[in-house]
Amino acid sequence: MTLTGHTAVITGAARGIGREIATHLARQGAVVASLDLSSSDDTLAAVTAVGGRAIGVIADVTSPEELAAAAARVQAELGEATILVNNAGLHPRQTLVDDVDYELWQRTMRVNLDSMFLATKAFLPQLRASGRGRIINMSSSVANVAPLGGVHYIASKAAVVGLTRGLARELGPDGITVNAIAPSIVQTPGLASTGISREIMDAVLQQQIVQDFTTPADLVGLVSYLCRHEARLFTGQHFHLDGGIVLSD
Repeated sequence: MTLTGHTAVITGAARGIGREIATHLARQGAVVASLDLSSSDDTLAAVTAVGGRAIGVIADVTSPEELAAAAARVQAELGEATILVNNAGLHPRQTLVDDVDYELWQRTMRVNLDSMFLATKAFLPQLRASGRGRIINMSSSVANVAPLGGVHYIASKAAVVGLTRGLARELGPDGITVNAIAPSIVQTPGLASTGISREIMDAVLQQQIVQDFTTPADLVGLVSYLCRHEARLFTGQHFHLDGGIVLSD
């Protein structure tokens, strides 16, 4: 129970990666707030099943007003947030730049980048007050690999790295660490909706040194460690969890 006494806020935690992170952090002793546009009932059930405590908050992570209300509710019901996992994201279908209109570009940036900035702003007073805040941003290996047909997605995830490093520089004196995790393609329930075919997944797998598909469960150990006191000197880092596709950053 290495995270006993912590309050963890996870965006996009109603399913997939976010649910796995919420359940694992609860198993480690943290109380959890799941922020999502959808109901978090299944996530709350998973947390309860491992003996944890959680609340579900329906909120649009691109809305400053809804995030401010979510932060107030978390503080009132669970206590001050000490951990923020910016997991909510949009993985649009493969689209060549000629077909990326400004609306798609803006939507991708709002969900993948702006939401992290806004959630950080909303919960920053609580993270500062704790003196031991942890912010973890979900990036992607595409920030380095730059696959065809994803200029909008690649740009959004590369910007997450810049956001992470800038925040790490500013917030370190407040005892807050800020890191990013960059997985390869993760097998989640929503993967099919992105249009990523089995052929694409197999091609990605062939690029990996460790040739095994990434699942949400593969991410939770690193997330949990970065939240712990022992990880206090890790900040501003971009951790690749991709089977060795990216060997340097």
